[in-house]
Amino acid sequence: MRNIKLTIEYDGSRYQGWTRLGKGESSNTISNKLTEVLCKMTEENDLELHCGCRTEVGVHAYAQIANFKTNSTLSLVEIKRYLNRYLPMDIAITEVVEETERFHAQLNAKSKTYIYRVAIDDVPSVFNRKYTYHCFKTPDVKVMQQAALSFVGKHDFKNFSTAKKSKSTVRNILNLEVYGDLEEIQITICADDFLHNMARIMICGIVWSVTVNSIYMR
Repeated sequence: MRNIKLTIEYDGSRYQGWTRLGKGESSNTISNKLTEVLCKMTEENDLELHCGCRTEVGVHAYAQIANFKTNSTLSLVEIKRYLNRYLPMDIAITEVVEETERFHAQLNAKSKTYIYRVAIDDVPSVFNRKYTYHCFKTPDVKVMQQAALSFVGKHDFKNFSTAKKSKSTVRNILNLEVYGDLEEIQITICADDFLHNMARIMICGIVWSVTVNSIYMR
């Protein structure tokens, strides 16, 4: 059986995340759209798709890694062309590679990176509204950078997650950068793994540090 690795990019605006399980389960997910096309392509109804990092509602991906196993004899080029032909226009396969049997997109992931963009302007952009958070005033980047430093390294992030069950809440933040100019600020977080909603809560903590500092300075 072949083990196929996919590199995927998508606009998550109209989807309920990578997958939606449990209460409020939805078929309008990235994984569901991909699985439907893969099953038709391979004629295998029991196909399983594994992803490197499950994204939440409205989150986009530049390079989501996923893998599936199949008995299909289609070439890698044929697989890529088929998927890009039948997938929605807001989901694209940028690379298809055949991996070893033991490769697993989630278990073999060495790091995962999130990028948060904050647009600064007196009028929110119509075209960037789905991809940036809007801010009318320029935040103090230096204060945000100082707050970001406290997250770097290995820590217990239990209080920075909504996960109800987890074997371990310790994660290693490999890098956390805050940079930008008068038009946009970007926050990049790279870690060995993330807990549920961990990245979002960390961002709130960094932004809150600016608010607290502003109140204190007054």
